Amino acid sequence: MITGAHVLFYSTDADADRAFLRDAFEFPSVDAGGGWLIFALPPAEAAVHPAGARFGMDEQGKSMLGSILYLMCDDVEAEIARLAKRHVHCAPVSQERWGRRTSVTLPSGQEMGLYQPQHPTAVNLAKIRKSKAARRTKVKATRRSKRTKR
Repeated sequence: MITGAHVLFYSTDADADRAFLRDAFEFPSVDAGGGWLIFALPPAEAAVHPAGARFGMDEQGKSMLGSILYLMCDDVEAEIARLAKRHVHCAPVSQERWGRRTSVTLPSGQEMGLYQPQHPTAVNLAKIRKSKAARRTKVKATRRSKRTKR
């Protein structure tokens, strides 16, 4: 059973970008040793987009799948205003067919996407699935309890 996902960010200034994730986004973290922070992220979803060529990096002779991270929010303008109070610069917002997007510049100079989706999202599907399973279990337990009382 898959229990989670671990996202790897490759940075030219890892210490500064770790501090940025901690301070600007306030992501909770654990120290895996020596200040190597591993962050808890909000619920996530994944989509596979076509690419004209391999996009990723080689690791142990294998071509690892590449990715681009977009953090999701309910109101991109409100999130930009919140980040501005922490002196975080965001690119101008652009309207796409799938949502309103911007990007955030990390201390390393690299960009991280931020968007307000305007399409159905899969973020809460795991919660919905667990909730439905819990209701089914409760209904079964109630039925068993009624049968044993007879």
